[in-house]
Amino acid sequence: MRAREKAVLVLEDGRRFSGQAYGARGRTFGEAVFATGMTGYQETITDPSYAGQIVLQTAPHIGNTGVNDEDPESSRIWVAGYVVRDPSRTVSNHRAVRSLDDDLETQGVVGISGIDTRAVTRHLRDKGAMRAGIFSGADADLEAHDQLGLVRESPEMTGSHLSTAVSTPVLYTVEATAERIGSVAIVDLGIKAATIRALAERGFDVHVVPESVTAEELFALDPSAVFYSNGPGDPGASDDHVELLRAVLRRGTPFFGICFGNQLLGRALGFGTYKLPFGHRGINQPVLDRRTGRVEITAHNHGFAVDAPLDGPVETPAGFGRAEVTHVDLNDDVVEGIACLDIPAFSVQYHPEAAAGPHDSQYLFDRFRDMVLASQRSKEEAIAVEAEPQVTPRDASPRQGAEAAGLTSGTEPAAPTQTGKDA
Repeated sequence: MRAREKAVLVLEDGRRFSGQAYGARGRTFGEAVFATGMTGYQETITDPSYAGQIVLQTAPHIGNTGVNDEDPESSRIWVAGYVVRDPSRTVSNHRAVRSLDDDLETQGVVGISGIDTRAVTRHLRDKGAMRAGIFSGADADLEAHDQLGLVRESPEMTGSHLSTAVSTPVLYTVEATAERIGSVAIVDLGIKAATIRALAERGFDVHVVPESVTAEELFALDPSAVFYSNGPGDPGASDDHVELLRAVLRRGTPFFGICFGNQLLGRALGFGTYKLPFGHRGINQPVLDRRTGRVEITAHNHGFAVDAPLDGPVETPAGFGRAEVTHVDLNDDVVEGIACLDIPAFSVQYHPEAAAGPHDSQYLFDRFRDMVLASQRSKEEAIAVEAEPQVTPRDASPRQGAEAAGLTSGTEPAAPTQTGKDA
């Protein structure tokens, strides 16, 4: 790590935080957001969904395990800027091949360290995510009003269409790594490597197609199913993807979407989307499956959400039959999942692949696989897979799940008294 040089984080409301330069030197702009994960920083910075954002890590100590060539979620770092409190001075992991600082500098990512990240986080929670800039090197010496002016001239996230920047330019295929059951066409809106692996491991030949793909080009692949990936930007600026998805739904092809794909399914069904004040970003978000009562700890990275009714099945405004909100965030009741009840389609707002963990939601890929297999028998069976999910022992109660796994003796605990203590 180089000798300490000054740097400053400037928020669009005029708030300033002074620290030391980290990574590349220069200036960078983006939407300032915070991520609450204590692990997985390498997966975070290489997630294309973070394109256009300056990411602040709330965990104070970052970089201690360095970086390796196995964990990245894409071919490059996507964050527009990086903010940490205490970067590790040494790398302590047998898998590490470089330091985090090395990769940030090599890839031209301007960062800042040594600032009070708790204060920045509290400010963003109170005021909302906002445009920001990091200035280091010669740019750190610019006048404060000039730095603020540059921040306020930078693009806003609302209205941004970023899929073109992160999508593959050409189609490529990853073959199934388990017994083949069919193929899935992924519309790459910012796909992560872990998602492709998860689908290939469940028997799909995975065709990853550019975000600019037309309905004719997509259907020429004759996919068994279609998948919309995660990605950056405002779903309200992705009209072409919405129309493409409506063509998929009308065709009756099984569909699964995550993150940005969830928002686009919401729009395709006729619901609106809106910007959250500060978003959900991290790997510790509690989500309730309203059908089974199961709570999952999930990985999130989204600043927009679907505006759909929470009170039971409703007729979709766009005429695709009934749909219902299946999952909600327990922190704020934000819609985290949608299931269609008359066509084979569903989505979740979070990341079931979660390469850095948690892994509570990976069963959703199995459910998608089951839907595709059922569609080979009948449309009704395919719809029922998600519209009427089976309650497993694990869903019913933690104790039944433990018993199913052979982890208990079978002796029931004493019932609690009214005081909450055992009798």
